[in-house]
Amino acid sequence: MIEALLLTTVPVGTYAGEQPLTNASGFFFERDGRLFLVTSRHVLHDEATAHHPDRVVIDLHDDAGNIASATGFSLPLYRDGTPLWRQGVDAAGEIDVAVLEVERAALPPTTLYRAFSPQHLLGRLDQVEVGSSLLVVGFPLGFRDTLHHLPVVRQAVIASSFGLRFQGQGYFLTDARTHRGTSGAPVVMRRAGPDADGGDLPWLLLGVHSARLDVGGRDLVADEALGLNCAWYADILLTLTGA
Repeated sequence: MIEALLLTTVPVGTYAGEQPLTNASGFFFERDGRLFLVTSRHVLHDEATAHHPDRVVIDLHDDAGNIASATGFSLPLYRDGTPLWRQGVDAAGEIDVAVLEVERAALPPTTLYRAFSPQHLLGRLDQVEVGSSLLVVGFPLGFRDTLHHLPVVRQAVIASSFGLRFQGQGYFLTDARTHRGTSGAPVVMRRAGPDADGGDLPWLLLGVHSARLDVGGRDLVADEALGLNCAWYADILLTLTGA
């Protein structure tokens, strides 16, 4: 038995033509019969680092009877020069989350995956307390179970008031050990209450991991890194996946 949570998340490799560029994480989100790959916006396009891939490749399990069987699936990022992904903006500026629609008909018919949906999003922000235990599911430094093509999880806790946008931005902070390659990973919390053990995917999708947060004046020799990270609120997915 493979835990459903591990089947929501896939490695995302970015390419310019045949040239590999970076590795990241992403996860599936479905709404109204449509399927989307969710990742960080800077994975798909980042002016600051002159990062301009034209496609991404994700690994898909293609045989439910053999979890070690997987295939690469390429998704173009542009059509006739127009970006195919959607990204968000709010009053504070750009949101580092992007979604790319996946044509279900193009997937191998035996593809094995799980997807989050609107029912996995929080109803109210005050349902979550600071210090709550979380998981970040992804591929740090591209690391994975190479035989079974599965992600790993890192433990985290909420490190800022979940009901308040940190410094006015659309994210909250997590305290977790993360690395490059984790960008775009889902940040989840186990459901609590009467339905905690029900369903195939008993998790709440709280956020999308973006980047580590650091202090500009930190002494790189004397001071350890903060170990804090930005996770953009997952409710932006309702906007990005709307008709």
